[in-house]
Amino acid sequence: MKIAVYGRPFNDPSVIPYIQQVFDNLAHHGAEIYVHHQLNEYLRDKISTVKYSVLESTDSLKGFIDLFFTLGGDGTLLDMVTVIRDSCIPVIGINFGRLGFLASINKSDISAAIHAVMNKEFTLDCRELLTIDSKLKIFGDDNFALNDVTIHKRDDAAMIITHVFLNDEFLNSYWGDGIIISSSTGSTAYSLSCGGPIIFPQSNSIVVTPVSPHNLNVRPIVLPDSSKLCFEVESRSANYLVSCDSRVAVLDETVKFHVQKADFQLNLIRLNNESYLTTLRNKLLWGLDARNY
Repeated sequence: MKIAVYGRPFNDPSVIPYIQQVFDNLAHHGAEIYVHHQLNEYLRDKISTVKYSVLESTDSLKGFIDLFFTLGGDGTLLDMVTVIRDSCIPVIGINFGRLGFLASINKSDISAAIHAVMNKEFTLDCRELLTIDSKLKIFGDDNFALNDVTIHKRDDAAMIITHVFLNDEFLNSYWGDGIIISSSTGSTAYSLSCGGPIIFPQSNSIVVTPVSPHNLNVRPIVLPDSSKLCFEVESRSANYLVSCDSRVAVLDETVKFHVQKADFQLNLIRLNNESYLTTLRNKLLWGLDARNY
């Protein structure tokens, strides 16, 4: 099995033994290991010799790499989405970060997780993505998001007004700091912290969540993922921010764009001993109320 490993440079050297464990376990199971060039630069002289090849940005992945491991947190996995794009290569994340909704494998479970993956003891959890499109080609070919597309005022700006149209019909004008257009996967990210609902991945939904709305009667709204949302923004500072997962652009208020479901999915690996509900309970500490015991 050809396994690719992706990660960003780490500031904390305490993760090195865990990275070594990942490589040792993959080698033990006879995997043909490929390391993304960004991670390879960081790992020079940091781990004991394990035979692997370097995966360059120009290499074709579809039909070549069987599976991707990400080392880091959810942000690392989100970055990696722009690497695999529409290749449908399955992905599993080992969490070196904090919460880890997407990168759900704990550092203490590395050996067991790799054993399960190499023995194909998993299912694929297909996740929808969003795309953002405009004449300006804001994010070039990386115009897709697994979690959310967010419209936000600049730090030193007054509130903005975001006019939203749903399937060419006016929906609402949102006065405030901005709005979040979230996939079901992203419902447990920024949208959740702004009061948005938790949406199961198979719900085929998009959530529009206002950020610090000026009108108290404005609430998050759940829409079918077949929806097409168009946006026009007014700002006193004449520009504002748009993010596509971790990528951010500054836009002039004359720019109009739309967001809708992408035409491809991300295949997250879910081990046979875990489920979306177990992830929710573990990450949100549900069921730990002392009255349950």
